[in-house]
Amino acid sequence: MWRWVLLLCGAMSWPLHAEVYFGVLTHVSDGDTIWVAPEDGMAAKKLRLLGLDAPEICQTGGVASRDALQQALTGKRLRVSVNFQDQYGRGLARVSAEGQDVGALMVLSGQAWSSRWHGRLTTYAKEEKQARAAHLGVFAGPTAEWPGDFRKRYGSCYPAK
Repeated sequence: MWRWVLLLCGAMSWPLHAEVYFGVLTHVSDGDTIWVAPEDGMAAKKLRLLGLDAPEICQTGGVASRDALQQALTGKRLRVSVNFQDQYGRGLARVSAEGQDVGALMVLSGQAWSSRWHGRLTTYAKEEKQARAAHLGVFAGPTAEWPGDFRKRYGSCYPAK
């Protein structure tokens, strides 16, 4: 019975439609977190790219991942589709630049991992497999550590003050 109640509560919190807008990049925090200023003149919004997990900024590959994302998005018109917000107030979003899925680009170039659900690859599994086979980015060496494991071992790169 409780499973059905929890399932129903979860379904009620899921948005009926995504918030979609166009904007420009204002800042890249790391390989999966960006700030986008909507074209309507509203303040820039902090977004977490949905479907991928990039290295933490203090993790091996973190700076390269951030820089790759910056290069991919700078000066381009971005289409943002926010599905919901995470516990940190970031919009969880799919972003495309000039028609290209930014999450797919990041994973395919080896700058991020596909998200995992109970240990299984999700959204960008095909792209991660290709990046691994080509030894790109974080998959170039034998010591790539999934960001979730890194966070468990070392905590946040941004400790609370």
